[in-house]
Amino acid sequence: MRSLGLILCWISFTALSVSLSSSSSDDHQFTVDGTVIELTDSNFDSAISTFDCVFVDFYAPWCGHCKRLNPELDAAAPILAKLKQPIVIAKLNADKYSRLARKLEIDAFPTLMLYNHGVPMEYYGPRKADLLVRYLKKFVAPDVAVLESDSSVKDFVEDAGKFFPVFIGFGLNESLISSLGAKYKKKAWFAVTKYEVSEDVMVSYDFDKAPALVAKHPTYDERSVFYGPFEDGFLEEFVKQNFLPLILPINQDSLKLLKEDDRKMVLTIVEDETHGSVDKLIKALRAAAHANRDLVFGYVGVTQFEEFADSFHADKKAKLPKIVVWDGDEEYDEVSGIESISHEEDHLTQVSRFLEGYREGRTEKKRIKGPSLMGFINSMIGIRSVYVVVFFVAVIMMLRSLSQVEEPPRARTGAGARERDDQTTSVSEGEASEHKPRDKED
Repeated sequence: MRSLGLILCWISFTALSVSLSSSSSDDHQFTVDGTVIELTDSNFDSAISTFDCVFVDFYAPWCGHCKRLNPELDAAAPILAKLKQPIVIAKLNADKYSRLARKLEIDAFPTLMLYNHGVPMEYYGPRKADLLVRYLKKFVAPDVAVLESDSSVKDFVEDAGKFFPVFIGFGLNESLISSLGAKYKKKAWFAVTKYEVSEDVMVSYDFDKAPALVAKHPTYDERSVFYGPFEDGFLEEFVKQNFLPLILPINQDSLKLLKEDDRKMVLTIVEDETHGSVDKLIKALRAAAHANRDLVFGYVGVTQFEEFADSFHADKKAKLPKIVVWDGDEEYDEVSGIESISHEEDHLTQVSRFLEGYREGRTEKKRIKGPSLMGFINSMIGIRSVYVVVFFVAVIMMLRSLSQVEEPPRARTGAGARERDDQTTSVSEGEASEHKPRDKED
């Protein structure tokens, strides 16, 4: 009888285990139906491993930016789900599942991550639904598109949008750039033509013979042409140098483009980059950039980005435009005798003399006042967190100050006084814990 009871218990236990296992398995069954998937700490890993491409919004319910992003994600999700290679949009309440958020180093809301075959990449692109769709389609597109007509060239460039540079090999063998297309898929669009290109296309893309590789920057309306040699790393060097435009306006978005470029920057600081007098200077810098592709050229206005400009000891009281060579870290070089650009002399001549002095080593090293490149990027991502922590600390100090004002100190003696002191300490500690700042903030 006892044996029968044990057998029945074992059968019941097995059935319960199977049921729980089945239930757990069902919880992790995801459907690509065009809706935004809500993730938790228990199904997050399963979702990332289930789909080739998952776009995850790490949000907090109280975050205003997160609330504004929600309808954009809802609108983009069904479009991305219908792609030949679907992109799934998911979201995770990082405030609720804070342990997982800390593990993934999520420190601001919203933080947007694209998981491509499980490999995470932080997303800094547009957040409007139509632009978000166009941006994300890049990651499931072929490494190299094959274009077979003038119209397909036009369609390819239009579909590519403005957020990535475009490289088109006119009359170039696909095998020559297939490895580059795979290697730099996250940074640019790549295509080759498989037909005899018309004269209209050649004029449109500023090349006069084939084979040629054309680099196009839709955002900055720039083109560069490479006629070879197409071996020994020359082709890849051309591609790497053309991820950025010839001259880059420095702002909070463009700084992020510099993260993976190891070239030094010729940085020109002006008072106001929108002033008409700056146009001539930019034209001179662009001409110099053509002949010095081993350097990045950039410019910034004190009016537009004062914090960044001040790091190079440049403000509206300084002699501007100021020109330096920045290593992207904590140091920059000034060329002796050519610290600034005069409006009374030809700009290209002055820039050429500056570059000559820099290459000859007639420089003086200086340390920047502010953070390095990565410091600037990190500060832009998490600056709101700092502000909110400071705010909450100020509130705590104010509450403590008010409580002291409301109850003036008076002499206490005996056990009763000690008891009241203990109660006051307990209340203060309770208030402090109640108003403890959040670990993260928008």
